[in-house]
Amino acid sequence: MRLIVFTDLDGTLLDHDTYDFSPALPAIEALRAQGIPLILASSKTGAEIADIRCRIGVQDWPAIVENGAGELAPGSEPSLDFTHYLQLRAIVDQMPEALRARFRGFGDMSVDEIVDVTGLPPESAELARQRAYTEPGLFSGSEDEKKRFCALLEEQGVRSRDGGRFLTLSFGRTKADGLQRIARRFGAQHTIALGDAPNDRDMLLAASQAVVIRNEHAPEMGVIPGALYTQNSGPAAWNEVVLALLDSSA
Repeated sequence: MRLIVFTDLDGTLLDHDTYDFSPALPAIEALRAQGIPLILASSKTGAEIADIRCRIGVQDWPAIVENGAGELAPGSEPSLDFTHYLQLRAIVDQMPEALRARFRGFGDMSVDEIVDVTGLPPESAELARQRAYTEPGLFSGSEDEKKRFCALLEEQGVRSRDGGRFLTLSFGRTKADGLQRIARRFGAQHTIALGDAPNDRDMLLAASQAVVIRNEHAPEMGVIPGALYTQNSGPAAWNEVVLALLDSSA
């Protein structure tokens, strides 16, 4: 397997506001025609990605779920083992009350609240609540409070990552771990990774070629050495840069 493409979803392959990927269809079709795996790598749950993967037409490849904390096998059903998630929630609930009150995770939200903060339709919001490994949420306090909250969690083995929308908590595995694991499995000689937010940084650094998709809504992720930076945003930019990379490698 000469080349594998890994991509974030929200704000990268999916439009930040509409979750539409149709502008990227020419590049997706080009990858399919050349037999190049397209691996979805997202903070989304296995339940969410199983549906999206089918709609994009890449269900024959594995997917990296919940920011790298888990993997969805080709064509498989998402995990129903919630042990890791319950352990994570228990640690969050042990935080000092004043800080805990500042963090509102998906486990604290109703489906209607998740609809409000994500713009997802109710059926997709329900899938977003089916978490096995990580807890995304909104932190309403100051930056100093957020730093203290994250530092206390770190002492308990919980890592915090800022994404385009949410502060996501996990036990530490990243999208980079997923990229490296899948690349080794398929014997990839070259990897391309596309992302738009700080939770993509490790994956971008681990790839042979990183592509940073412009997203004015995402926090600054810092410089990625050797990365390509798009002028446009979302799936249209994704389509343009992937087609250009395929053309240059032909």
